[in-house]
Amino acid sequence: MTTTPLLARLASLDSCALSDALDSLELPPAVVGLVPLSVAERIAGPVITVKLAPGRPPGGTARHLGTAAIEAAKPGDIIVLEHSSGVQCAGWGGVLSAGAQVNGVAGIIIDGPARDIDEARALGFPVYGRSAIARTARGRVYEDRCNAPVMIGGVAVAPGDFALADGSGVVFIPRARLEEVVRRGEHIAERERLMVHALRNGDRITEVVGRDYEEMLDKSS
Repeated sequence: MTTTPLLARLASLDSCALSDALDSLELPPAVVGLVPLSVAERIAGPVITVKLAPGRPPGGTARHLGTAAIEAAKPGDIIVLEHSSGVQCAGWGGVLSAGAQVNGVAGIIIDGPARDIDEARALGFPVYGRSAIARTARGRVYEDRCNAPVMIGGVAVAPGDFALADGSGVVFIPRARLEEVVRRGEHIAERERLMVHALRNGDRITEVVGRDYEEMLDKSS
């Protein structure tokens, strides 16, 4: 079980340091193209996954997408939705944002479009995704499964993995590698802090960056 101190350490880092840490450990780095659509508030925590599929649900009826994940979420969880079929419609909306916030969900990450972004912004609820769109999901996509492995921007994400999203990007961390990635991210962040300190003390940027930056991701550094 992941301890609160480790989660706090994760949340203290930004997506850039974590992406670099993942790179250095030969894990998939930050996902390309996922941006804050509502508020650029940093979110970090374990994920609950949802996969959307195109068309109408088999049998003709199904629960509203995302609702099972909201009800299953624990405070601080992040809901992650695979919505990459190419269907141009929202995979998340305003009522879902309100319900998720009431249940203590930290935010959502959707690999595709979302709507009611103004509502999410007014709530202060973080929605990260690829674009805003007003088109409804009704008749266009349905929830194929909840809390099963998904693919987000080419990165495999399993229930219980961890995510961090901020103004620079979104990273996913395998649960089994969390402590290792956080430790490496802290090391990278500290090296960058020392570089900035050196610059403010008068060192030339060509010297600071030249001697430290290019070897930042070296595992031995």
